[in-house]
Amino acid sequence: MTGKPLVFHQSAEQLRRVSARGGRASAGNRRARLRAAPPPPPAVPPPQLQAETTAAAIAALEAQFPWLSQ
Repeated sequence: MTGKPLVFHQSAEQLRRVSARGGRASAGNRRARLRAAPPPPPAVPPPQLQAETTAAAIAALEAQFPWLSQ
Protein backbone atom coordinates (compact mmCIF):
# COMPACT_ATOMS: atom_id res chain seq x y z
CA MET A 1 0.00 0.00 0.00
CA THR A 2 1.25 3.46 -0.80
CA GLY A 3 1.49 6.25 1.73
CA LYS A 4 -0.94 8.41 -0.28
CA PRO A 5 -4.63 8.64 0.59
CA LEU A 6 -7.06 6.99 -1.78
CA VAL A 7 -8.17 9.53 -4.42
CA PHE A 8 -9.90 7.13 -6.84
CA HIS A 9 -7.36 7.84 -9.57
CA GLN A 10 -8.43 11.44 -10.15
CA SER A 11 -6.19 14.34 -10.97
CA ALA A 12 -5.84 17.30 -8.62
CA GLU A 13 -7.95 19.45 -10.98
CA GLN A 14 -10.76 16.88 -11.01
CA LEU A 15 -10.72 16.69 -7.22
CA ARG A 16 -10.82 20.48 -6.99
CA ARG A 17 -13.87 20.62 -9.27
CA VAL A 18 -15.70 17.93 -7.29
CA SER A 19 -14.98 19.74 -4.05
CA ALA A 20 -16.11 23.09 -5.44
CA ARG A 21 -19.34 21.56 -6.73
CA GLY A 22 -20.08 20.16 -3.26
CA GLY A 23 -19.39 23.54 -1.66
CA ARG A 24 -21.76 25.32 -4.02
CA ALA A 25 -24.46 22.72 -3.41
CA SER A 26 -24.01 23.01 0.34
CA ALA A 27 -24.24 26.81 0.22
CA GLY A 28 -27.35 26.66 -1.98
CA ASN A 29 -29.04 24.24 0.40
CA ARG A 30 -28.17 26.48 3.35
CA ARG A 31 -29.65 29.54 1.62
CA ALA A 32 -32.81 27.56 0.82
CA ARG A 33 -33.14 26.48 4.47
CA LEU A 34 -32.72 30.07 5.66
CA ARG A 35 -35.37 31.33 3.21
CA ALA A 36 -37.82 28.60 4.30
CA ALA A 37 -37.31 29.18 8.03
CA PRO A 38 -39.81 31.42 9.83
CA PRO A 39 -38.47 34.85 10.80
CA PRO A 40 -37.16 35.11 14.35
CA PRO A 41 -39.58 36.55 16.91
CA PRO A 42 -39.14 40.24 17.70
CA ALA A 43 -36.78 41.01 20.54
CA VAL A 44 -38.56 41.69 23.82
CA PRO A 45 -36.78 44.15 26.10
CA PRO A 46 -36.10 42.81 29.58
CA PRO A 47 -38.50 44.04 32.27
CA GLN A 48 -37.36 47.04 34.24
CA LEU A 49 -36.72 46.06 37.84
CA GLN A 50 -37.41 48.52 40.63
CA ALA A 51 -34.16 49.08 42.46
CA GLU A 52 -34.63 49.07 46.21
CA THR A 53 -32.60 51.66 48.05
CA THR A 54 -30.53 50.81 51.09
CA ALA A 55 -32.60 53.09 53.30
CA ALA A 56 -35.83 51.42 52.19
CA ALA A 57 -34.36 47.96 52.84
CA ILE A 58 -33.25 48.98 56.35
CA ALA A 59 -36.68 50.43 57.10
CA ALA A 60 -38.40 47.25 55.90
CA LEU A 61 -36.13 45.05 58.04
CA GLU A 62 -36.63 47.23 61.12
CA ALA A 63 -40.40 47.08 60.65
CA GLN A 64 -40.28 43.29 60.22
CA PHE A 65 -37.88 42.62 63.12
CA PRO A 66 -38.33 45.44 65.65
CA TRP A 67 -36.58 43.54 68.47
CA LEU A 68 -33.29 43.54 66.58
CA SER A 69 -32.90 47.34 66.49
CA GLN A 70 -31.64 48.57 69.84
